[in-house]
Amino acid sequence: MSTPEDTRLIAWFDIDNTLYSANSKISQAMGKKIHAYFMTMGLDDAEASELHLKYYTQYGLALAGLVRHHDVDPIDFDRKCDGALPLEEMIKPNLSLRKLFQDIDRTKARVWGLTNAYRPHAERVLRILNLEDQIDGLVFCNYAESEFVSKPELEYYHKAMRKAGVSDPSKCLFVDDNRRNVDAARELGWTSCVHFCEQGLESMEGGQVKRIGAERQAEDDNGVVVINDLEELRTVWKEIFVDAP
Repeated sequence: MSTPEDTRLIAWFDIDNTLYSANSKISQAMGKKIHAYFMTMGLDDAEASELHLKYYTQYGLALAGLVRHHDVDPIDFDRKCDGALPLEEMIKPNLSLRKLFQDIDRTKARVWGLTNAYRPHAERVLRILNLEDQIDGLVFCNYAESEFVSKPELEYYHKAMRKAGVSDPSKCLFVDDNRRNVDAARELGWTSCVHFCEQGLESMEGGQVKRIGAERQAEDDNGVVVINDLEELRTVWKEIFVDAP
């Protein structure tokens, strides 16, 4: 007998640069380590920068290009990049963030993580932020698979839904700091997609420092809500939060 599908909504949270602020400078630290990894392949500084940006733009994850075109060992990459970050010195538990998660009514919604990181890094971040017990499930880039997929590839979102046992995309709520990732989810019919955008702060994507929000034009937002503080989810996703006392 098949298990009946969980009819609750599912709130998907990106992890890096969403559950903590860009002010942590983790994206810059990560970008430097990835750049250094490219240079171990015999590239000079300019070549490494160019290829890093190319693969990030093409695949949403620089590692995906390295694996597909250079036969790089993704586990070695993860150990030397994500695994080498001094995260404990860069982020700390946030009591208000934990309260936000605790105030989600679990009779109305499940809470899952949705990340382009490998599992050890994602779990490490959740542990440091004291959110491990607030996450019902985790979808990550499985670097152990020979052909792993990542956001914003549409197959990644289909895989996430299969893993969570949800067939109706309108049951999915999603927040991510990367607009391409949000737009891809919206394209699949995920219902309430939120772009976490810390307007004016700096972050690094594809090895390039950018000012957050500067690239976004005033075009149609395709039903995507833009926020600069996760506390705004209490209003945007009010249907899944417990009633205020």
